[in-house]
Amino acid sequence: MNTFFIEFRDPLFSIIIFFAIIFTITLSSYWLGRYRRKEDSRHLDKFLRQFRSLPSKEELKVLIGSGELSQKSWLLLAQSYFQNGDYEKSIEIYNEMLKVSSSANKKETLFLLGRTYFKAGFLERAKQIFLEILKKSPRTPQALHYLLLVYESMRNYKCALDVLEPLHELNKNITHDKAYLKSLELLNNTKLSVDQRSKELLEIYSQTHQLCYLVFEYLFRVNPQLAWKNFDSSKSELLTDILWRLDAKNLNLDIILQNSFLVELYTARGDLDLATGSSVFEFNILIALKRSAVNATLNFQYMCNNCKQVYPFIFHRCTHCHSIDSARVEWSIAKNYHKDFSEENNSFQ
Repeated sequence: MNTFFIEFRDPLFSIIIFFAIIFTITLSSYWLGRYRRKEDSRHLDKFLRQFRSLPSKEELKVLIGSGELSQKSWLLLAQSYFQNGDYEKSIEIYNEMLKVSSSANKKETLFLLGRTYFKAGFLERAKQIFLEILKKSPRTPQALHYLLLVYESMRNYKCALDVLEPLHELNKNITHDKAYLKSLELLNNTKLSVDQRSKELLEIYSQTHQLCYLVFEYLFRVNPQLAWKNFDSSKSELLTDILWRLDAKNLNLDIILQNSFLVELYTARGDLDLATGSSVFEFNILIALKRSAVNATLNFQYMCNNCKQVYPFIFHRCTHCHSIDSARVEWSIAKNYHKDFSEENNSFQ
């Protein structure tokens, strides 16, 4: 017995018991955590199965009206559908929420529904919703902003310009929007001649020093001589794609030879032979490739300086963040398929 009590009081025995307790607690915690994760996963799967297919209107009415999920949860679910481009499901949820929403949340839900209609392309429905919001709450800048976008998409520039007045009263900066909408109104006014449009666009540009790409894209297309006459050499990089695609017969060598960027650009394109290299990597490669039989050109894409979205085509208002005149031209070297196709057609003639 004495021996037993001596061993019981031995420090080594206490250490063994201590680690045995820790091991038991750790093992129990592990299995308990695993069981809880399994149960959580089961409940989550059960919840998500309800939304793998769009519930009918009656099912949505029951689900939303039952209050099993908070309105905030339904808003988050509708927003996730919106972000994934599933506008139909998002619209269904917002419509059913409006039938049970409290007056405190109705304005927010109505705005989100109008925004979803706009994004889905239902412009008339979106317009009616934003007008309804402004009828009850005229000092709502978000609704005014989207109403302006709706009118712009409908090419109703007069009404879009009218929306700028209440935005100005709410201390919003409307200078850029005003110049942009007036420019669009000019470009879509078939009663004006090409010369009148060009003159008034240049007046807007000289007054605001904005919308450079929109103005010179039009001028180089309809009147290259006028475009070169008013050309701002500091904007050469911004207009790289327009200048690159310009017909050789419309080049103004007097202006080009005064600008090193333009000399390198047109040497890279093959119109000139004045630059031996370039600080622009792509131009430098194309100049070097002129000595070989490699057929290459520049390929362009456009990035929004505000939200960093990339587009394969030019834009004047970003469709993602709605900023104006935020496009930045980016270029890369690509094979000139157009030239290869032309040479192949000529070989068959």
